[in-house]
Amino acid sequence: MTRAVELVHRHGDHLSVVATGSGVELLRYVYRAEDAWEAPKPYIHPLRTLSGQVVTGYRPNDHRWHKGLQMTASHLSGANLWGGNSYVHGEGYLALPERVGSMAHAGFDEVAVHDGGAHFTERLTWHPRGGEPWAEETRRIEVHDIGTRSGSWALTWSSAVTNRREEPLRFGSPTTHGRPDAGYTGLFWRGPRCFRDGRITAPDAEGPEMMGRQSPWLAYSGEHDEADGHATLVFVHSPENDHTGAGGAHPAHWFVRSSPFAAVAPSFAFHEELVLNPGATLARRYRVLVADGTWDRDRITSEVGALSWGVFQE
Repeated sequence: MTRAVELVHRHGDHLSVVATGSGVELLRYVYRAEDAWEAPKPYIHPLRTLSGQVVTGYRPNDHRWHKGLQMTASHLSGANLWGGNSYVHGEGYLALPERVGSMAHAGFDEVAVHDGGAHFTERLTWHPRGGEPWAEETRRIEVHDIGTRSGSWALTWSSAVTNRREEPLRFGSPTTHGRPDAGYTGLFWRGPRCFRDGRITAPDAEGPEMMGRQSPWLAYSGEHDEADGHATLVFVHSPENDHTGAGGAHPAHWFVRSSPFAAVAPSFAFHEELVLNPGATLARRYRVLVADGTWDRDRITSEVGALSWGVFQE
């Protein structure tokens, strides 16, 4: 049986997932360490549609630390694992390199290709600047449901972060520190420059008013440069994330912008800090549908509902 993808591992640098037949590199997961000012951490770039169009940005001139799709922590117990300037209430963004930390690749436990796609599981350590690890993360990336019928494929990102300090870890954002509508932290997507002023869609709303609000999914559609056409990315909470907080989990809120650039993050510390006690684990799982074309709300609802989640594995 012909497998849907091939996986190429350039050891010490990156993993590539390539669609068989077309030869399109659907994603490149880069885990080499990069510039210390940019809070080195693994990231996905490029991320592509099935037709080969790139739907991520990398090191834009406004924020060099924005790199495709990556897990971030903008305010973590006084450290900045986001990159660049740090927000200080009353003073704005300041160059404080002593605060900028990193998320370091520690190894892969599993790298596998199967009939329906591919997956890999990684171990990482989270560090303040020049210090001992504050946290350990187990991360699983899955590529699946690669369908020419729907013109889309699915990426599932699972992260389980365990506090290894002897005191609580406090996850925050610029908003928890006093800046309105800047609740970015957690999984973060930066779109390509051409996606500026794109379309934002949620189950019951559209547009920038979704900033700081809650919903089980949020979609962003943009138009390509160079090639004709559009693409849609749908960011989806898994059921166990309990994105409303109704079941006792810390509630998530969307950070989303279409201007001056395209960005989406299902922030877990938008309005309030998330406190992770010593030895406790913060587990979150997200899905990103990467589609050619512009999907309307009915299409998004149908496609999101058609994919099952299965059992969550930390």
